[in-house]
Amino acid sequence: MSATAYLAAAASALPGPPVDNATLGRALGVSEEWVDIFVGTRTRHFGWDVATGQVRHTLADLCAQAGGAAIDAAGLDPVDIEFVLLATATPDTLLPTTASEVADRLGLMYLPAFQIQSGCAGAVQALDLGRTLIAGGARAGLVIGGDVTHRHLDVHRQVARMPTEELVNYVLFGDGAGAAVLTAEPVAERVEIKGVLNRFTGLGRPPGQTVDWYGISDRHSERPMVVEDYKAIEESVPTMAREILWELLDQLEWTPDDLDFLLPPQLSGRMTERIAEHLGVPGAKEVSCVAETGNTGNALVLLQLARLLPDLPTGGRALAIAVESSKWIKTGLGLEKV
Repeated sequence: MSATAYLAAAASALPGPPVDNATLGRALGVSEEWVDIFVGTRTRHFGWDVATGQVRHTLADLCAQAGGAAIDAAGLDPVDIEFVLLATATPDTLLPTTASEVADRLGLMYLPAFQIQSGCAGAVQALDLGRTLIAGGARAGLVIGGDVTHRHLDVHRQVARMPTEELVNYVLFGDGAGAAVLTAEPVAERVEIKGVLNRFTGLGRPPGQTVDWYGISDRHSERPMVVEDYKAIEESVPTMAREILWELLDQLEWTPDDLDFLLPPQLSGRMTERIAEHLGVPGAKEVSCVAETGNTGNALVLLQLARLLPDLPTGGRALAIAVESSKWIKTGLGLEKV
């Protein structure tokens, strides 16, 4: 790949006011202290009303809001955008795709609109594909990642009686979307993507997370919608994150001392603290959001980038790491402001 891609801007969209652990604990019938100790996430945002289950924000709502804000922040017009890439595990409908719906809402026409079915690695995978499209001649494109995890949660269930591998999903996740504008020339924030790691590593390994879906023929299935093998995730993700760190540093010929900022994996507030310590890059400033946003899946890296870009000085370097535990995908980005 010879052409260089730049991040011109990034933006985020989070639905409604933050929901704290006390509010969530009352709704679920579990203690605020248990939520805090187990996941270490202080707040999250939901596209539904926690008390009634009424849906107030769809995925397309959030992705269009983030995408429009990113285009504005880049100083571009919608007519400048030549492709849309949207990563999600929770589309509003299987067809039409949420990518097409968002393109429609943003007034985008006659351009490729791809949707990537993915999890925590989705934002980096979309940026990697966007970089390829820039190398192929596109001048600017929009990359979006988002999830509305509430669609897999049932507020009317007796959640306090759930097994831990199901209950964790009610306190771990949040809803949100992030977006970034990729360009072929340095404009606006002028952050060059120096390198990308995007690698499936799950050959022969059981999934760490399964997100099911039901159709007409199996709509009465008793299979849980979302299951986490939290022990496997706790054991594997810190090691995988460290492997990504060193693989990217080697690829870029950087050392840990070259990093000004580090964007670690965002599993939960508690896990991210442990992973950041395990990475052992004390000289780099950590950019995290999961303790305030919850785990928003495909949005996470883009939410971190929205926080990073305004603070990254000219010549500053950053490295982002994301691990998808569904089938064990290792991803990361090396960034430098020019």
